[in-house]
Amino acid sequence: MILKYISFLIGLTWSYSLIKTQSIFSKKTGLIFKIFISKVSWLTFLAAIYFGYKNFSIKPTLIGVIMSVFIVHLGFMFFSKFLSSKFTEKQLIFSKNFFEYSLIVWILYYFLY
Repeated sequence: MILKYISFLIGLTWSYSLIKTQSIFSKKTGLIFKIFISKVSWLTFLAAIYFGYKNFSIKPTLIGVIMSVFIVHLGFMFFSKFLSSKFTEKQLIFSKNFFEYSLIVWILYYFLY
């Protein structure tokens, strides 16, 4: 039972972290990310909640959802502080642009081949 609950928490945290990642990208890349990745993540998040409700009661399910959302927001806050302390603003913008264009190329490659 504990293993089921841990896998439930991992699924919630993973899918919500992908949903939260959408807010990092620019509008163009965010739209592509929203269409191709975030929609699936929302479905996964909702399916994990349903899985939790069916296998556990409502209370452990709500506790798991709140914990996973809290963990993701806390992780993003600490990661943001870590990145801003280690890199300059120019380096962060360059790497963000690199990852955005890499995402666009990856999606185009996926559809063309």
